[in-house]
Amino acid sequence: MVVKVYGPAYASPKRVILCLIEKGVEFETVHVDLLKGENRDPEFLKMQPFGSLPVTQDGDLTLFESRATMRYFAEKYKSQGTDLLGKTLEEKALVDNWIDVEATSFNPPIYALTFQILFAPALGLTKDEKVIQENEEKLAKVLDIYEERLSKSKYLAGDFFSLADLSHIPFTQYLVGPMGKEPMVKSRKHVSAWWDDISSRPSWAKTLQICPPPM
Repeated sequence: MVVKVYGPAYASPKRVILCLIEKGVEFETVHVDLLKGENRDPEFLKMQPFGSLPVTQDGDLTLFESRATMRYFAEKYKSQGTDLLGKTLEEKALVDNWIDVEATSFNPPIYALTFQILFAPALGLTKDEKVIQENEEKLAKVLDIYEERLSKSKYLAGDFFSLADLSHIPFTQYLVGPMGKEPMVKSRKHVSAWWDDISSRPSWAKTLQICPPPM
């Protein structure tokens, strides 16, 4: 059966889609409109009880956390496509380390910025400028740490592209694109070079072509 990814317009499902493209796995997408509340429909909640995205189905298996789903497909198809996990135990540990950094340190402030700047107005809500300022400051501190790390290696886990880098692409695209915060990346030499590299991968161009953003 073909893999199904729900909600491809949004950033978190794009992590899964990027991984599938890098691994050369066939998939299809199912539209879910968050702005219309389709993620709260009873049928959707049967698949994702928390009502968020993504949801991914691989036969009888249903997964609904993007990072766990990436790891699953990278391992299932490790013999094909791009090696996204690392080859040695040490490399794999570093990949996991930086995926966790993305989840716990990078994603919270960039997610808050995405909601406040892009989605709050679309939902008829007022942007909270205090929240925006606080989270921009938090993200800047994270990017300073990334700048130091990327001064020592081409990618986050070493000199090879991995899930650790891939996981950052969708939300960073919001940051440098529609959020208008590109200087946060471009003002940091090594972060900027890293972003130029990972965002120019053919897999990301294909993702954007088949799964355009919601706004």
